[in-house]
Amino acid sequence: MGRKKTLQDYAAEFTDLVVKQHLIELSDSGDTSVVETLYCPACELPVRVRRDRILGHLSTGRHYRNRRLFKQHSRRAPALICAASELPGAGLATPRSHAPLCPPPPLLLLGSACTAVPSAPAGRSPLLPGPPSAATASPRDVPAREKHMPSSSASHLAAFPALPVKRPSVPSAQAHQTLLSEASSTAAPRGGTRGLRGVGAVGSGRLGLAVFGAGCGSRALLRRVMDESGCCLLYVVEDQPCDVARAFRAECLSNTRVVPERDADVVLTDQRVSGVIVCSPPEAASQIVMAALRAGKGVLCEGLPGLDRQTAASCFDEADRRGRPLVCGFYKRFDPAVQFLHKKVCDGHTLGRLHRVTVISSVYPAASPGLLRKSGGVFYSVAVHDVDIVSTLLGERTPDTVFTLGSALCQDVASLKDADTVVISMKFPSGAIVSLDISQHCTKSCDQRLEVHGSQGSLRLDNQKPLGISSQGPALSLVTQTQAERYQEAYRQLFRHFLRTLQGKEPPAVSREQLLGALRVATAAERSWWSRAAVDLRHEAGEAPVVKTEAP
Repeated sequence: MGRKKTLQDYAAEFTDLVVKQHLIELSDSGDTSVVETLYCPACELPVRVRRDRILGHLSTGRHYRNRRLFKQHSRRAPALICAASELPGAGLATPRSHAPLCPPPPLLLLGSACTAVPSAPAGRSPLLPGPPSAATASPRDVPAREKHMPSSSASHLAAFPALPVKRPSVPSAQAHQTLLSEASSTAAPRGGTRGLRGVGAVGSGRLGLAVFGAGCGSRALLRRVMDESGCCLLYVVEDQPCDVARAFRAECLSNTRVVPERDADVVLTDQRVSGVIVCSPPEAASQIVMAALRAGKGVLCEGLPGLDRQTAASCFDEADRRGRPLVCGFYKRFDPAVQFLHKKVCDGHTLGRLHRVTVISSVYPAASPGLLRKSGGVFYSVAVHDVDIVSTLLGERTPDTVFTLGSALCQDVASLKDADTVVISMKFPSGAIVSLDISQHCTKSCDQRLEVHGSQGSLRLDNQKPLGISSQGPALSLVTQTQAERYQEAYRQLFRHFLRTLQGKEPPAVSREQLLGALRVATAAERSWWSRAAVDLRHEAGEAPVVKTEAP
């Protein structure tokens, strides 16, 4: 009949599987024993020792997808080499193991005995180092814990393939049996934990997040994701590794998985992910927003969830059906100066009836032509944010009349049939006149000003000069200020607002009607530029299509 096949035989026959060893110490007698299980490191799941179960698992689409991701991360993961004499049960045959999905956990030296303890797996404990402790269970609980180990494509990222470790004997008063392969100690990363507060394993009260399209995202927003202590970045979905490297610091991605867009379902099916930040262009953002909402995730869409009102409305409808928040990234309304100005306007006694509102918005540095094309042009990437500010200050959703003049002073922008310098004039039902002066040309620093004139006075929001220094004449500015630096506090407040919506503490600040109203005005402004005529929105029942034939 032949000898009975061992776990090592199955691991040698099926190269995707390994033998995982657990060292069990009996506290009563002080004896130790080794428990071996057949384990799939790609899916991070134990496998039943039956040929039909093994073949069934290896043929699933989930295993194929996880194996591909596993191999990608294994190429970048450094090898952790241990002497065989230092491992418990050194006389046992040690099977070949695959590299983990992330770099192996650092080792924490405890006391003079130099006991090696792997850092805690993702989702088990906070990043800060703590006192070592052991997970306790009865003998009958050991296989159950391994059997129910979750998958990275379904819910949690399970523990790394455990290394046998040395531990001092545990007093019998604490537990009857200790499973040492799941140590709960956490080693601080080299260089400390500074700059790593927003990434890492999900701890108590921390929200797991994923970022889509980091290459198109604002640096100010992505910096908030890394620095905020109430969340952790679990995934970055991006096809271009160079874009991820530019968007994030290298040390902040030590515990974050970077996956291509084709494997986005791995992210959306992970139950640890509570919210998704979509930085992709509007055309791609709408599909990502819908998929994330259907997966039960809250969404922060940095740009527009669509370039037309029908697509944007469908995203809000899906959010209502799923009961999940959809936060629109109108970041300027979260600026403290704008909020103070809005408070004074709403007071009614400071300015009286509003007559005129003037907005100057010159962006520095200018967006690249490629990014401008993906975002829908100057009307949908820049003007729509100023339209939202004006509508919020006036308390009126849409104007009666919109008229636009624009030019393409840059040849690359002209080839895109778009404008880089526009002036949008609007008249609202209250009689207030609004002028938006928007430009992609700013050589020294961004120019962001706002003036509100009323019957009893006026208020002006000037540029926030770095260090309080301003320059006169043609000389270069001593200190430049980018758009991201100017609105870094606004992005911080926007991101914190998103976290509060995920926790159910407050509803999204931008309502469906406000977003659709701003989108309607941006579309009318673009149509006015193309037609060289004013657009009357008072009797407009629907949105007329915009057909670009030639540049004005």
